[in-house]
Amino acid sequence: MSRCLYASACLLLVLSLAPGRARAAETSAERPVYDSEPSNEPLSKPVDVARGMKLPDGFKATVFAAEPDVRQPIAITTDERGRLWVAENYTYAEAKLNFDTSLRDRIVCFEDRDQDGRFDKRHVFWDRGQKLTSVEVGFGGVWALCAPQLLFIPDADGDLVPDGEPEVVLDGWNGDLIRHNIVNGLKWGPDGWLYGRQGIQATSLVGRPGAPASQRTQLNCSIWRYHPTRKVFEVVMQGGTNSWGFDYDDHGEMFFINTVIGHLWHVVPGAYSRRMYGTHFNPHLYELLEQTADHFHWDTAEKWQETKKGVSDSTSQAGGGHAHSGLMIYQGDNWPDHYRGLLYAINLHGHRVNCDRLSRRGCGYVGTHEPDFMLTSDPWFRALDLIYGPDGGVYIADWSDVGECHESNGVHRSSGRIYKITYGEPTRPGKLDLRQMGDEQLVSLQLHKNDWYVRQARRLLQERAAEKRDMHAAHAALQAIYRDHSDAGRRLRAMWCLAATGGIDDAWLLKQLGDANEHVRVWAVRLLVDKLPVSPQVSTAFARQAASDKSGLVRVYLASAMQRLALEERWPIAEALAQHGEDRADAELPLMLWYGIEPAVTEDPTRAVALADRTQIPLVRRHLARRITSELDEDPSAVDRLVRLLEVDRPQEYQVEVLSGMTAALEGWRQAPAPPVWKSVGPKLAASSYPDVQRLARELGVVFGDGRAVDSLRKLLTDTDADPAARRNALRVLVDARSQEIGPLLLKLLDDRVLVNEAIRGLAFYDQPDAIKRLLMLYPRLYPQAREQAINTLSSRVAYARALVGALANGKIPAADISAFQARQLFSLGDATIDAALKQHWGEIRRTPEEKLRQMREIKSQLSSTTLKSGDRAAGRALFQQKCANCHTLFGAGGTIGPDLTGGNRANLDYLLENVLDPSAAVAANFRTSIILLTDGRVLTGVVLQSNPRTVTVQTATERMALARGDIDEITPQNLSLMPEGLLNGLTQQQIRDLVAYLSGGSQVPLPAGTKQ
Repeated sequence: MSRCLYASACLLLVLSLAPGRARAAETSAERPVYDSEPSNEPLSKPVDVARGMKLPDGFKATVFAAEPDVRQPIAITTDERGRLWVAENYTYAEAKLNFDTSLRDRIVCFEDRDQDGRFDKRHVFWDRGQKLTSVEVGFGGVWALCAPQLLFIPDADGDLVPDGEPEVVLDGWNGDLIRHNIVNGLKWGPDGWLYGRQGIQATSLVGRPGAPASQRTQLNCSIWRYHPTRKVFEVVMQGGTNSWGFDYDDHGEMFFINTVIGHLWHVVPGAYSRRMYGTHFNPHLYELLEQTADHFHWDTAEKWQETKKGVSDSTSQAGGGHAHSGLMIYQGDNWPDHYRGLLYAINLHGHRVNCDRLSRRGCGYVGTHEPDFMLTSDPWFRALDLIYGPDGGVYIADWSDVGECHESNGVHRSSGRIYKITYGEPTRPGKLDLRQMGDEQLVSLQLHKNDWYVRQARRLLQERAAEKRDMHAAHAALQAIYRDHSDAGRRLRAMWCLAATGGIDDAWLLKQLGDANEHVRVWAVRLLVDKLPVSPQVSTAFARQAASDKSGLVRVYLASAMQRLALEERWPIAEALAQHGEDRADAELPLMLWYGIEPAVTEDPTRAVALADRTQIPLVRRHLARRITSELDEDPSAVDRLVRLLEVDRPQEYQVEVLSGMTAALEGWRQAPAPPVWKSVGPKLAASSYPDVQRLARELGVVFGDGRAVDSLRKLLTDTDADPAARRNALRVLVDARSQEIGPLLLKLLDDRVLVNEAIRGLAFYDQPDAIKRLLMLYPRLYPQAREQAINTLSSRVAYARALVGALANGKIPAADISAFQARQLFSLGDATIDAALKQHWGEIRRTPEEKLRQMREIKSQLSSTTLKSGDRAAGRALFQQKCANCHTLFGAGGTIGPDLTGGNRANLDYLLENVLDPSAAVAANFRTSIILLTDGRVLTGVVLQSNPRTVTVQTATERMALARGDIDEITPQNLSLMPEGLLNGLTQQQIRDLVAYLSGGSQVPLPAGTKQ
């Protein structure tokens, strides 16, 4: 049946229902679906796709289900009977359409009774959902994420007929952003909690229905968990971009898959990892954890020589692209042992399944690249989830669409497939219903090679314990496994089961801190802080363990556990962990230690100073110095004690760590009260023979009002034999401190080739009428970077800007020199004269949606595949450098303000044009711009990243800057992206063609001769 015919078909499903039960089948009739935009790409036949999949020898792919029986499969899970549950999502939002409120999502259950690898019975369990992203089974019903709610649909007897209306367990998830960043990903963890994920664009306030804001949890991009019997909701870790996959290994170590900024991340409770953009809620994190993998799945630095061979395949060789979905650590029993324990993730743009090997490294883990497991040439393959089942075979849920995760070319709702990948002939497990097993039989399944049985049995035992059944026999059997088995993974299974069923207490867990296996000790730590509050005996034991444990992994989890303790109980643990100098350069431990102790610093600054002195971990010393100094207004005595640490002879590295922390804390402060001891210590440090110590001491001296430091920096400005970088830094420090003597000097420094760029920047901070004339006179002779800085400065004040648009009108400054960022900045000044001149000589700043669509159609009509081939990609690269590289990286070059474009869906013209022409169509709340009016008359446009009583940190299009609160007159938020409209204004048709040809191409090209990089 064709997609168009099917899109209008309406089939009726009839189910057999128990007498007296509401006939859910009558309300679960098949509804018609529609494709919002037809595709010119023919839909591949499922059986052909399965046969065409490239798999290792011995593996085969079959079709478990396909349209019309399954459509839009966004997530899958299984139950204790081996049935496959599918969340079908029809309400996924599109770029060009508003949310269609008439659509409904549904949960469908498939059975394979003869176990031949293809379903033979299908049930529509529930079809009243909207924004459904996930499904999980357990505790007498079905759990469904339908933003803004987590629902529980009761079905105690498991007959696939809901026993009543869905219960709203939690609400408050942001459901406005119903594209790829929505809350998703239900999965039971080994600890008996239900885990889920949240994307970066939506900020949510989650709690029980009716709970006030004070009783809710704020979360952004994160992993979270909910306990089904204790009714507790928690954020586990924060960071990433848009996680759409999660699993844990044989030792219970958890990992999630991600997009754009790296694909693999270790889930350690309390961790803060790097975000694609924006900042975490806590402004005192200072640094973030990086990805666990040691590689990327796209080429971030392709060589231009590859273009001689056509479009480079290096990204394909690296893994296929940046967008990942679904994560499975295989622990089934069908695939050969070589594949067990490896991590598998779907690569959306690469049409494949990537594979990584997890290994211990330092205090944590590293993911190394293994050959891709599966590759398909099917252009419709958009798999989202993969799991293994009771026979060890792996199900892959294929959304089946020709678009990508942003769906900028519409949603094709009538397609969908479930494939199954097996090795050889799988062993058929026979009729399955683990619910019919006794407790001791379920305990015995904890030794099964296929972790599917282990997980299902553990959940069933947890459910029985929650029903207050007698678990003594089960607990005895589990204790026997834990005591007698030699394999740590099997012992951990028993441990998790005991914890989930109430079979152990703190006294027992404390004894396990002495176990020989590091993974057992890790889980003893984790389970001891699973419930709050934590007893004092536990924190005391943790301090002893922190001092003596030889395992870096255990030390990471002790640092993690600190966040579950009272502030005063954290110090002994932090002090012990800080003495492990072997962890000084570790990827996880130093930051986890910092995250644990940071909230306690202001409660006990004396102890914080002592820890800064004694720690063997440089990062901890630097961040302690920064956090202590950030409270200079509140507790100057603590900063004085910190500076006293530098009175005695200290290694250069020690001095740099303390001074750099202090300098970072005072960024944006115009002037700060000097600690009393600085008067004697400062000059000694400024006279140090170590350049870094000398530089940092002078910078601090300026902020502390030390005239000698100012004089020293002024002398450095005029010393043409001094290091150029040192001279530029000296000028920046003096400008940022608003040294009054520097204002008039800036005009003279415009003739200094080393300092001209910094001098032009500095003129924005001082109202110098003569600056306008000098800048306009110098403009033709300036090199490109200095020209850009000159326009930035001339855009900062009304008087300057009027002169700029005057030069624009008389042709002294070409319109093409003014970027869209700078045009928006000029528009934000709110001056009618400037606005009119800008409109006349540069172009419109804002367009109506109709105009944008018309422009998109016009440009698209000029950019056929044939005309794009005639585009000059080298010239396009030069335009990218001018228009885009300030913020975006492509092929390893460019800025990091916006997303890296290398792995993006650049070949999709609709997607590319939408983001260029209408960048504010969907913008996260924490990445919207503000207009900032300063007391000195300047106006800035940027994103407010952090705010505290002393400073506001702002990201503009060109730099990140800290502003003193006293310098800010007003902040006005805007519903706009930092990326402005009008990037294509002023470009000719040929230039647009060149730029798009470069952006949509697959590899780097050389810049035209003479173009400055």
